[in-house]
Amino acid sequence: MKPLAKLGFIICLSSALTPVIAGRRAAIITRDELRSEIADFLGAELTIHLSAIQSLDPPPRAVLGAGATGEYTWGTFMRALAAYAELTGQRTLAGRDLAKEVGQIGLLEHRLGGTRFSQLYAVLALRHFGRDLNSNPVWLNLSDKERAAWRKLLDVSSFYDPKSQRVINLPENYLGVAARIASTSYQLGLLKDRALLDNVLTRAARPFLNGALYADDAPPTGRYDRYSNEYARYVWEAAEMADRKDILEALRPSLRAQMRLWWDLIAPDGYGYNWGRSLGVVSYLDTLEIVAFLAQHPEFRPAPLEQLASAYYRAWRWLRRDYDDQKHMLSIFAFGRGNYSYITRDREWQQTASFFGKTALAQRLLLEALDREGISQFPSEIARSPVARFEFFRRAPRAAGVWVVRQGALHFALPITTGTKPGIADYLPAPHGLPGVAAPVEQIYPALVPFLELADGRTIVAADGADTIEPSADGRSLRVVWRRWAVIGNRAGQLSEPRITSEVTWHLDGDTIVREETLMADEEIVIRQWRCAVPLTAPRYELRFGENNERWDRFSSTEAVLELNALADWPLRIYAWATGDTPLGRGARGAIPLHLIYEARDLVLLRHKPMRWRLTLRLTR
Repeated sequence: MKPLAKLGFIICLSSALTPVIAGRRAAIITRDELRSEIADFLGAELTIHLSAIQSLDPPPRAVLGAGATGEYTWGTFMRALAAYAELTGQRTLAGRDLAKEVGQIGLLEHRLGGTRFSQLYAVLALRHFGRDLNSNPVWLNLSDKERAAWRKLLDVSSFYDPKSQRVINLPENYLGVAARIASTSYQLGLLKDRALLDNVLTRAARPFLNGALYADDAPPTGRYDRYSNEYARYVWEAAEMADRKDILEALRPSLRAQMRLWWDLIAPDGYGYNWGRSLGVVSYLDTLEIVAFLAQHPEFRPAPLEQLASAYYRAWRWLRRDYDDQKHMLSIFAFGRGNYSYITRDREWQQTASFFGKTALAQRLLLEALDREGISQFPSEIARSPVARFEFFRRAPRAAGVWVVRQGALHFALPITTGTKPGIADYLPAPHGLPGVAAPVEQIYPALVPFLELADGRTIVAADGADTIEPSADGRSLRVVWRRWAVIGNRAGQLSEPRITSEVTWHLDGDTIVREETLMADEEIVIRQWRCAVPLTAPRYELRFGENNERWDRFSSTEAVLELNALADWPLRIYAWATGDTPLGRGARGAIPLHLIYEARDLVLLRHKPMRWRLTLRLTR
């Protein structure tokens, strides 16, 4: 193999407040323009959606043609109506009393046995109309029997067991949901048991009280994704309402670190976390919610409020473009769009209702801060500084973290963490967010990380954390070692030692990123099949040959032109594959029409003899 090129250095200059994007100065958005645009949109669309609902007993199975029978559906819409009412001060919409609608939807969720986010959205909807139940119009419109049903709906013990201090068969982030339900209910006077509230809060805050900056969503496996940020925010808001200063103090270091990471991850279009099981629309809604939280909590801001408002605006513009004005829905099931399995057709309307509610709440909180701080305008583009650093989520018992890069044309996040299943593409240690590349959603697939099928039939992948993670001091390269491997078909975090070591180095070289992997076996091992794929968002492909007849596969799109070259100590079969309308062609934000596949069969690893391969990805302008 040829020696790797020497590392280059990039200097990227940007204005702090008015960024220059591709030679043009960003437009300026006024606070009043944003205020009227979002209020007008929400008013018009919520009127259409509310008018389409003719009965709540029984409720419609679909609203405007979108499924409305999935979990959290009615609680989500209830919260959207209530948040809109607080944002605008309006108490009627489509000729209906919004407080009465919220009260009746809460009774519907009670009949449906709604829990978790349905409960959270219900108690937040109630609070949107006032914290004093003696003057709260939702509460005043309910009979004693109906109030009893609401109290039962908001009982957090439906999914949290105070004796075991566990959420019942749920990921850890639901502890944050339980804490917010309990604290808001206590604030409203619906929950009288302070001991129960403190029980939930203390348990939810345990990772941070023990000194962790990031929360493992499936301990002890080491699953870290966007839920860690949401979880910390939820626990903070619950502790703030309950005046738990000990928890607030423990959370401060976490929120500072997590907000800095989110800001380093932010893409030009406002997209935040680009790996994990909540991608696409959710990651843009995250940006709205995070900016709203930071607007109200300046101590955690990773950037000035003007710049945060720019990120909010970019996320809002993406969501608004994604909204189908003919169907009155977000386009989450459009051609080429993938979703995790929990986003079913029955929850299609719920996703759009979530967009309404989260936008209404975030808009109110952001506008309050802009008004309070005298900010009347901000740039339409995000001022993003260069970044190259590794953030550890934990160092033991198995290391996990993320490499964050924003250098010239390159921007990506390379997470080393555990997914929901071994080998699931959304969590593999690959450059997520790299222009031109995307992981197929919730697919067990070797996306930029090889799968090795052994002679005994097992397929292993270097993933689910790592044995060693060594970032360089300047953040421009990364060395990772796997001795314990994830096995396809096993449980997440269940590792195997196949007596093969994988040492991977990533490094930057201008607008190029290079991945070099060395395999070393402790005994002679036959790899029945070795396979790696690069899923690409480009619709155009051409094969080129460069110096010394090197093969370069070139993929072109409006987003990027990406060239790939692979070299190995073994023969490679290389071919492009068109995905069509298959799960492997569906990305979180759009189609993945082409994959470049690298394959080898019957590869023999000799004892203590290193075997290497290298993949080069080069962005061209």
